[in-house]
Amino acid sequence: MHSRPPEIPPHKLISSLRQYNLLPAIIFMPTRRKCDESATEVANDKSQRTDPVKYERRRLLFESFAAENPEVRGHKHARILVNYGVASHHAGHIPNWKLLIEKMMSGGMLEAIFATSTVAAGVDFPARTVVVSNADTRSNEGWRHLTANELQQMTGRAGRRGKDNVGFVVLAPGQFQDPKRIAELLKAPPDPLESQFRATYTSLLNLLDAFGNFANVRSIALRSFAYRKISRRIESLENELAARRSALAAKMDASGFDLSEDDARGFERLTSARQRLHEGVPVTRSEALAAWARENVVPGRVVSHGPGKKRIFLVTSVNGEKISALRDDGRRASFGFDRIARIFEKVYPITEAGILNAFSETFDRRNPPLEQKDQRSSASPNATAVALFDKLIASFADEADHGHDTKDELLAFLWSVAGDAAAIEEAAQNIDYHYSGIWSPFEQHARVLDSFGYLDFVGETVTPSGKWLADVRVDRPLLLGECLKRGAFDGLGEPVLAGLVASLAADSERNYGELQLSDRLLDAVGSLEEIIFDVSDTEWKFGIEPSEEINLSAAAAAENWAGGMEWPQLVRRSGAEEGDLFRLLSRTGEALMQIAYLDKADFSACRTARAAVDLVLRPPIR
Repeated sequence: MHSRPPEIPPHKLISSLRQYNLLPAIIFMPTRRKCDESATEVANDKSQRTDPVKYERRRLLFESFAAENPEVRGHKHARILVNYGVASHHAGHIPNWKLLIEKMMSGGMLEAIFATSTVAAGVDFPARTVVVSNADTRSNEGWRHLTANELQQMTGRAGRRGKDNVGFVVLAPGQFQDPKRIAELLKAPPDPLESQFRATYTSLLNLLDAFGNFANVRSIALRSFAYRKISRRIESLENELAARRSALAAKMDASGFDLSEDDARGFERLTSARQRLHEGVPVTRSEALAAWARENVVPGRVVSHGPGKKRIFLVTSVNGEKISALRDDGRRASFGFDRIARIFEKVYPITEAGILNAFSETFDRRNPPLEQKDQRSSASPNATAVALFDKLIASFADEADHGHDTKDELLAFLWSVAGDAAAIEEAAQNIDYHYSGIWSPFEQHARVLDSFGYLDFVGETVTPSGKWLADVRVDRPLLLGECLKRGAFDGLGEPVLAGLVASLAADSERNYGELQLSDRLLDAVGSLEEIIFDVSDTEWKFGIEPSEEINLSAAAAAENWAGGMEWPQLVRRSGAEEGDLFRLLSRTGEALMQIAYLDKADFSACRTARAAVDLVLRPPIR
């Protein structure tokens, strides 16, 4: 294994770039913390030179900007920015701080900025050099490799328009640097575009209200960029189906028999059913186990597969040869019958309580595995059933009464076109399968909305409640809608309402600090959790994975802010990053505005929300 060279300390990296006239530079770091630490380390190096002209320009711009945006004065890096001309730029800083840095960089006042890869996509910094310190980056899901698009965005920042003939990209050595991979990514084609269109409660309500029925909703979804591959596949299958139907029709016309496509497909179904019955006995052990699994795997049963049979799954649905299941760690999975090792005896309801019991009882050995039966030793298929199919096939011509004297010739012709009929049947089934893949998520959401009275599933109409819910564009509209309908927001003060809304609007995995919830907010959270359980239970029932838990650290931060706490105090006492707090409160204010101006509903909470908006969207949250 080749050892990696040590990282170059940030201050030495800046000195080296200056020596080769490669400043100003954007230095991409994998994490926010690394950006902040690097800027601080450069400022602490006494050998760094400061251009007095640039210093004076930075000072004047800072004072002018801070006069209108006083929150930047208290920023922990204010002295570093003005005195040393280096800065940290990432999502953990408030927008006004990042805007100040962008103004200074655009004005040629900075030596370098330390930034995360997300900066490259949205800001055009004029830099002579780009430094890539890592082939990996940190995301909400953990560490991962840079993508081709990310790297090309980053390296595309090298070179100032009108000043540099060329831009420079420097790969700084380090433990997680990988020059070979970087070179491959630079030559790689752009990453494919991925649509963000999803079946959501809000999108379904708006589409159904606008286009009138589920068929039109499915048609609109099919034309979206998200389903372009499926759409092309369906179009190809429909062309194939049309060609096969035309070919079969021509053969039937030429035969002289008075037959239809339905006759040929009905005959093919009979012969195929007989064939399956005749060949139904498994030959190999794996075939036998798969056949045993098909008989016994039903929604609500626990199964296992994989090395050691330790990973268990709760089956949520069976669609043809595909099993959809929930893992014991909460993640979803899908697999075929041939992967199954064991099937457990009990069948559990697909509810939150049922899911917990399924895994708990199986791990505690209170849900024993079914005994596997080797079906290879079974007797041959039921002779009576085979004989019945033979009789039906032989009498097909008589029953159809096609007006032809020679029954054997008619049956021979039907046998000759059975392959065509089978191909038509398969193509039609494939088309239905692909259409169901598009519609299934919408149907699941529609049934949940029907359960709570926001649409009429049978009548394919949006109810009055659904019309106002369609105007609520937040991440968890159904939870918010149920809180309004059930009065969970009624009688609350503005800070408590802001805290509850923030708990729904926040990123569930983000920590917004260590502030405590008031007793009133704790009581309100208790009422909210009852609604969450009800909604989650219904979502599980219809195959939708419920939203993550609410974020109580977000609720506490928003309650304190709406209660009058000043920005420096909120940042200091919460311990959260300013940029995270800013985004949380902006999203909370936006959600409160949507509640406040629900013109199609008349809830007392709407009036409270109007007052809460002004408390949340005060400077520096604008």
